Amino acid sequence: MLIMEQVREKGRRWVISTREEMRQAVIEVAREAQRKVSIFTHDLEPGIYDDPEFLEVIKRLVLSQTYSRIRVLIADPTRAVKAGNSFVYLGRRLNSYIEFRHVREDLRTHAESFCIADETALVYRLQANRWEGIADTYEPPVAKLYGKMFDEIWLASEVETEFRQLGI
Repeated sequence: MLIMEQVREKGRRWVISTREEMRQAVIEVAREAQRKVSIFTHDLEPGIYDDPEFLEVIKRLVLSQTYSRIRVLIADPTRAVKAGNSFVYLGRRLNSYIEFRHVREDLRTHAESFCIADETALVYRLQANRWEGIADTYEPPVAKLYGKMFDEIWLASEVETEFRQLGI
């Protein structure tokens, strides 16, 4: 009996286990975006979302696409605000394209962390405090599922005014 595996026609899926693999995966997934990137993070993961290569991808996206949108939900923005973050500074300069929101307190029970590009590609970690996760450049059903959860939290959360202030 011959068992045939379903062949992926597009996209690539891989496992992440280190900070460097996470950094590379976020960059690769962000490159897939044509119009939007949605990020759910606990503290903007230093070394990931402030990486110069990632920031360049985001900057290229927002400057090349009129209707592009970058939305970032942060469960605990304290460290990012106090320590300073290049992504936050980029968001201040391009604030009509990049928006940060602080996750409402009762919704901070989510332990995961993820980055979704156009509801097709994603990087996902079940535990935000660990680097183990999965990335996929083409997985619309899963990306849409987490995109729906992101949208619900986004609508229930508040604009993070700390990120808009220039004097921090």
